[in-house]
Amino acid sequence: MWKEIRNLWTSDNLLNEAWDLTYEAISIDAEMFDDATDALWGDNHKTVQRLIFKKDKLINKYERDIRRKVITHLTVQGNDSLAAGLVLSTVIVDVERIGDYIKNIVDLTEMHPEEIHGKNTKDKLHDIENSIKRMFKDAPECIETGDEDHALQIYSETKEIGKTCDKYIKKLITKNEEDLDPSEVAILVLYFRYLKRINAHLRNIISSVINPYDRIGFKPKKKK
Repeated sequence: MWKEIRNLWTSDNLLNEAWDLTYEAISIDAEMFDDATDALWGDNHKTVQRLIFKKDKLINKYERDIRRKVITHLTVQGNDSLAAGLVLSTVIVDVERIGDYIKNIVDLTEMHPEEIHGKNTKDKLHDIENSIKRMFKDAPECIETGDEDHALQIYSETKEIGKTCDKYIKKLITKNEEDLDPSEVAILVLYFRYLKRINAHLRNIISSVINPYDRIGFKPKKKK
């Protein structure tokens, strides 16, 4: 099914243009994420905030352009490529939501501009950040090739990241083993939550390679 969808994307000008915009939007998300994590641990908050909000507006524009191209294509071509158009429209929603959560990360720098303590917790956050940065590179490649095995590997990793985020959120709230002050606990809990949501939207994007349209965002069915 995925190969047929990809063939439709590349054979039709409007869908091809829409998919190129989707690739570009994912790339912008990746840049925004790099900037946001640097800002959270660094001190260039204001500059990064302006840059990220500008890039987020561009992603929103891309989302509208993609919808317009898809609906124009479907109006002209009919139902033959309905699935391809629906998949594109679904993927770009997840891309746009990632941008929103990245803006939330930047907001954390406004709430707590001072250095955040807690070495063990920060080390785990850096591990998750690096995994997500790698997924921003792997996801477009996986979609381009339609490699289901690679997609399943990434999907499995996103599930583990989600569990790790939940584990650390619970530890911070119930134990606070590193004796952090309440404001630091709040910031770190929110950050784990935002990373979990970004991770979940990347999982949804990856699931488009594995699942039919009606199951995008859901757990893949085991092959019989």
